[in-house]
Formats: sequence, structure tokens, C-alpha cells
Amino acid sequence: MAVKETVSERVQQDAQAIAKATQKPGQTKEQTRLIAKGIEKGIAEYKKQQKLRARAADKAKKQQQRAKARGNDDSEVPVAAETNQPVAWLPWGLLVLSWAGFVAYLFGR
Repeated sequence: MAVKETVSERVQQDAQAIAKATQKPGQTKEQTRLIAKGIEKGIAEYKKQQKLRARAADKAKKQQQRAKARGNDDSEVPVAAETNQPVAWLPWGLLVLSWAGFVAYLFGR
């Protein structure tokens, strides 16, 4: 169930230019053409992924706007949840301990 997508003329030209720029000595035209086809597929896949990301970002933005319109601001819920969490003392304790050891090393000579 493969859908054949047409690639724009500009993409084909760009792919051909890249394939020719990376062409090795002794490489046949057929090999260069196959490399160009691979580059075209890569560009098409990249564009497809970017389109999906943009669609997802747009969908999330619209959901936030709808939530604000309803009065349920979803963006403030995680902030309120973060303020209730205790401060992680382990990283800060290790930082203070390492600096204390560094100072003791410098002045302990």
C-alpha cells in the first residue's frame, strides 16, 4: 500500500546537485542517479516529519487557546504542582561538599 509521492522539480535539482558534488571518481551515471533518488527520498521524509511536527504544535496551540477561552488555563497547572515539591537537597549538598573540599585542599597545603 505504498503511495507514490511526486517530488518537486526544485528538490530533484537539489538532490542531483548534491549527488554530483559527492560523486567519487569512477562512479557511473546510474550510481549517481540512484544516490540522487535516495537524497530525494530523504528530503521528502524530512519534509513529511516537519509537516507532522508543525501540525502537532498547531494542535497543541489551539488546545491551549480553547482551554484559556473556557477559563481552564492548563499552563498554570504544572507550575502549581512544581511549587509543592520539596527542593532536591542531594545535588545542592554535593555541590556544597565539593566546594568545601576544594577550599580545604587549597588552604590545606
